[in-house]
This record gives sequence, C-alpha cells and structure tokens, in this order.
Amino acid sequence: MGRLIKNHWGRLIILTAAVFQIGSAIEGFIWPKVFWDFVSHNLNGAVQPIPVLQILNLIMGLLGLAWEWPLKFFAGSLAHRSIEIRLILYPLSALLAALLYQGTDPAIYYVVGIIVYFWAYSEGEVVCPEPWTLPKRRSLKV
Repeated sequence: MGRLIKNHWGRLIILTAAVFQIGSAIEGFIWPKVFWDFVSHNLNGAVQPIPVLQILNLIMGLLGLAWEWPLKFFAGSLAHRSIEIRLILYPLSALLAALLYQGTDPAIYYVVGIIVYFWAYSEGEVVCPEPWTLPKRRSLKV
C-alpha cells in the first residue's frame, strides 16, 4: 500500500467544495436567502436587492476551482505551490459559503479540506516541487 498524500486529498475536497459553491451561488441568484435569518434579519441586505453575497460566493468558488485545477500558465507558480496561502484564503471561502443558505454543504467541505491541508502542512508536504528540483529523465538509447 502507498502513503496517503494529504495535499492531493485536500485538493479533491476543495475542488468539490468550489464546484458546490459555484452551484450554490447560482442557485442563490434564483432563491436569495441567508442561512442565519432565523436568528436575525440583519444580513438580508446582503442577498436582496443587490446579490452581493451570491457574487462573492461565485467569485470565491471560481477562484478555488482555478487554483486547485490550474491552467498551464498558473501551475507551478508560487501561489499554486503555497499551502499557507490556501490556509488563509479557504476559511474566507468557507465563511462566505456558510452565510448563504444554499452554501452550507460547501462550507462543511471547505472546513474538512482546510483540516486536511493543515495536516499536510504540519507534516511538511509540498503541493508540487519547484521545477529546478525535479530529477532529469534519462533517454533510452537503442
């Protein structure tokens, strides 16, 4: 059996959370509702008449999706390799998702992904090695 590579596991969890957050933001445009409105109606201004919370959730979901499934020019950059920046950004994404009624599931997934990323960070894992540290491939001579 192999070792569990926790940052890959965390990546898949965060990818799932980001896709669900995008879906919940789109659904929030159709049925705007704050999750915590049973406690207080003070946050209702964040979803109606201007959908600020839905737009922020959509942006954070797209950012999480672009970060965890990077495009070719973004892959291997400093921001992509950094677990520390992920541990700063994803709690904000989880908070924004938890405020929206449709975003409670992505918020839970974000929290689990943050815990897994912190576990990987505490064990010294890296997301991807720097390009100059990769071993060179030997060509086969026939």
